[in-house]
Amino acid sequence: MFILPQKDSGTPTTSPGSVSTQGLHSNHGDGLEREGSGKPDQKPLKLYGVGDPTAMFSSDSPYLSSRGSIIKWFWDSAEEGYRTYHMDEYDEDENPSGIINLGTSENKLCFDLLSRRLSQSDMLRVEPSLLQYPDWRGHLFLREEVARFLSFYCKSPAPLKPENVVVLNGCASLFSALATVLCEVGEAFLIPAPYYGAITQHVYLYGNVRLVCVYLDSEVTGLETRPFQLTVEKLEMALKGANSEGVKVKGLILINPQNPLGDVYSPGELQEYLKFAKRHELHVMVDEVYMLSVFEESVGYHSVLSLERLPDPQRTHMMWATSKDFGMSGLRFGTLYTENQDVATAVSSLCRYHGLSGLVQYQMAQLLRDRDWINQVYLPENHARLKAAHTYVSEELRALGIPFVSRGAGFFIWVDLRKYLPAATFEEEMLLWRRFLDNKVLLSFGQAFECKEPGWFRLVFSDKTHRLRLGMQRVRRVLEGKSQVAEDAPSC
Repeated sequence: MFILPQKDSGTPTTSPGSVSTQGLHSNHGDGLEREGSGKPDQKPLKLYGVGDPTAMFSSDSPYLSSRGSIIKWFWDSAEEGYRTYHMDEYDEDENPSGIINLGTSENKLCFDLLSRRLSQSDMLRVEPSLLQYPDWRGHLFLREEVARFLSFYCKSPAPLKPENVVVLNGCASLFSALATVLCEVGEAFLIPAPYYGAITQHVYLYGNVRLVCVYLDSEVTGLETRPFQLTVEKLEMALKGANSEGVKVKGLILINPQNPLGDVYSPGELQEYLKFAKRHELHVMVDEVYMLSVFEESVGYHSVLSLERLPDPQRTHMMWATSKDFGMSGLRFGTLYTENQDVATAVSSLCRYHGLSGLVQYQMAQLLRDRDWINQVYLPENHARLKAAHTYVSEELRALGIPFVSRGAGFFIWVDLRKYLPAATFEEEMLLWRRFLDNKVLLSFGQAFECKEPGWFRLVFSDKTHRLRLGMQRVRRVLEGKSQVAEDAPSC
């Protein structure tokens, strides 16, 4: 669903590629009205960007290698908001004036369901094989269960095979491992932007692999049907541009459902992207970590593993984890499915550094095989809670007259706050972000996702009602120009 409420006629558009906001209340994101060409003085959005993660590197340590200094610099330069948040976290009883976190994409809605299920007696088993070194790609019993699980929920045309499964401690490790085994130092992956910004570090810190951004913009033009739409033409232009700069591109990263847009690719779109990759002999890594978090029934989700025929199965690699769909970001379970045994073996070799304990592997197998609990208890309730939280935040944004993009998938809404920037610059975006933080609410700003239009923010809604209400009160306070946090009523 794409919802872009009508703007006040007196509000200026402050950045290039403005979105038409007339009559955009379509339930399926179709039929978006196209706005005429931008203002004469507007510059066209750059079509691609070759990332240089250390362009701003300015520190060194006499105790570290050059690589170690860069790795430390990444930590030191991490977004200040999360460090500030962890020093002043909201707690209803202990710290009611603390910071509300609407920036981290975690599902905090179903801890009650998960704690009950994970505490049941069948989840704890200790035997010698679980305390010894496993097959590095994961215990066979777990890989068999993952193959059955993905076959069912991805709706694969044929049963998936355990020998194509590799288990690691999360998708961050998967990105790092794939970058390291697929690319030479200095090579690159294409990635549509805006994108989940931590992937920059995932592929760079070990593999020294860069990202080539395929910039998407909010203006709906030509044959496009929605804002920030990825097309093969944009992929081709970005690839050509990277090649012209002497950058060798080895693959394409797709996030489906997309983070931060919540976009869901149709089977036809997936096929077109995969055919593009095959033409250029590119690997395709499809991150489907939100695949079971599509809570709008009208949104038809299709996994890459559901396609009848993959254009290039040896270069197509799917990853999934329990961090998002099961609200277990702290448990660190991720899985790779690839038909390429060279890739599977190379990634498995790195699992000795990124593996899971045998006890956790046993728990995960038990969870994934409990289809009755997943289908009858967890997923229906999780979807209902996600939808209710999304509805509340959407209504709050509409009441404020704020445009946003949302498709009914994931934990976040991509919010257009451009009209609150005095000038269309990332400096002004950062100042607005800091005003939110000063008023004790943490959001994620668009530049962290490589969005090239200043003023977009990601707002996470997958939290309990009392925290959402308080967080949205603070958001409203900032946007209405009130700079001081009022006392929070206990009823919130």
